Amino acid sequence: MTRPNFLLFITDQHRADHLGAYGNTVVHTPNLDGLARRGWVADRCYVSSPVCMPNRASLLTGRPPSLHGVRHNGIPLSLQATTFVDVLRRAGWRTALIGKGHLQNMSGLPSAWPPAQRRLALEARRGPPGRYDQEWGPRWQQDPGCEMELPFYGFDGVRLAIDHGDEVLGHYRRWLEREHPAVAALTGPGHALASDYALVAAGQAWRTRVPEECSTTRWIADETILRLQEHARDGEPFFIQCSFPDPHHPFTPPGRYWGMYDPALIDLPASFHGCTEPPPHVAALHRLRDAGKAVKSSPAAFACSEREAREAIALNYGSIAHIDAEVGRVLGTLQRLGLDRDTVVIFTSDHGDYLGDHQLLLKTPIHYQSLIRAPLIWSDPQRPTASRSADLHATIDLAPSILQRAGVPAFNGITGRCLPCVADADADAPLRRRVVVEDEVQRMLFGFAVPPRLRTLVTPRWRMSVYLDATWGELYDLQDDPHECRNRWDDPGCVGLKSELLFELAQELMAQGECSPYASALA
Repeated sequence: MTRPNFLLFITDQHRADHLGAYGNTVVHTPNLDGLARRGWVADRCYVSSPVCMPNRASLLTGRPPSLHGVRHNGIPLSLQATTFVDVLRRAGWRTALIGKGHLQNMSGLPSAWPPAQRRLALEARRGPPGRYDQEWGPRWQQDPGCEMELPFYGFDGVRLAIDHGDEVLGHYRRWLEREHPAVAALTGPGHALASDYALVAAGQAWRTRVPEECSTTRWIADETILRLQEHARDGEPFFIQCSFPDPHHPFTPPGRYWGMYDPALIDLPASFHGCTEPPPHVAALHRLRDAGKAVKSSPAAFACSEREAREAIALNYGSIAHIDAEVGRVLGTLQRLGLDRDTVVIFTSDHGDYLGDHQLLLKTPIHYQSLIRAPLIWSDPQRPTASRSADLHATIDLAPSILQRAGVPAFNGITGRCLPCVADADADAPLRRRVVVEDEVQRMLFGFAVPPRLRTLVTPRWRMSVYLDATWGELYDLQDDPHECRNRWDDPGCVGLKSELLFELAQELMAQGECSPYASALA
């Protein structure tokens, strides 16, 4: 049988229910919806961490953050880490990353925690040798000759788009400055078109002057198409990760996509006014907003107004519609080149965004479904399934699934499990009984003495979140309370249930514990 190709589309900060295939009747996503109709859809896929760097590292390694070491943004993935992409490359696949990688640090900002005076001179372990500045934005700005050292985590070809909005660096910026210098001179909020959006005043959006044909979304699609054309000529199996930096904030959908959706016509999430007793950390963010002290210009979450929520959703929809159009161009090329017959197409995102849920915007360690649930679509022309799964699945399940579909042995240390659309298993047996989501941050305190650490357990019915050193937690019945408005943590009737779920959490933490390397002797 012909070795399959793989085309992985991944978006950034894109919640599952902002796709037509997941029941959204407003956002226009016909190409991704068509992919879902032809393939297998996971209705309940959960991230390993709702933050970019840790979850992207989990996707590539099949391992949770506590194992691969990228606990939160700001910690690069070890260059010695084994990724499924590297395994494919060694087995003969040509591999490429096009767009956002974010496996290493992008910004030049110093870390926020711990303060300098509390830092120790030595670490418990030293990082392996290698260059960890390959995605560092300032280096790309300062060095015109900056390039990647390949292979990069298994990718033997890389075309980078670093950061978000219309001020994206890397190979994209070089292309823009070379081919469209007049456009390159008009990026950023200082050159933006006029807009009365509240989010513009908050620094979370601007109406870019960059036209659609010069946007990062179009460039990434074009670069992917060029790579497909190369593979059509050489005939070798390939894995391409087509990685869009949008719809992540700041919201800058170009051209017609800025005004495609009218904020005044956008419905607020059911939880915006539906929850009267928020947990302590959410209440703390609400108090900051109500006192006029909310920090709205940083990447961290904040409590928003109705107007801000509607604007964010409308602009988010515009970016998603733009991505869908470009995905359609890539899929059209795949078909015209005759590559669609042997190519597994996958779509997912690295995590979600509150976008008004519980009166919040962006992301922070508060694990509502809008943040920890990601879309996952798997379309295989050789194994058409056209089905949906309501069982629990996880980002770490992609690595073993891709390797199994490729017919390549997995590596020791993967804790993800093969998806049922690939595995030869009883379709009636759920793959997972539970999923654990890990989260640690640098930025937010909202009442904690230090940046919080938490672990969330998701079962078919319940979501439980436990915070280090906190005397309270969160417990929601996802069946009877899908919007997570009633915290049952202190409910006397849930005492026994909490004990059961804490046991389940301990079991899953052990199940996804380290098993690599194998022992080399009895002792």
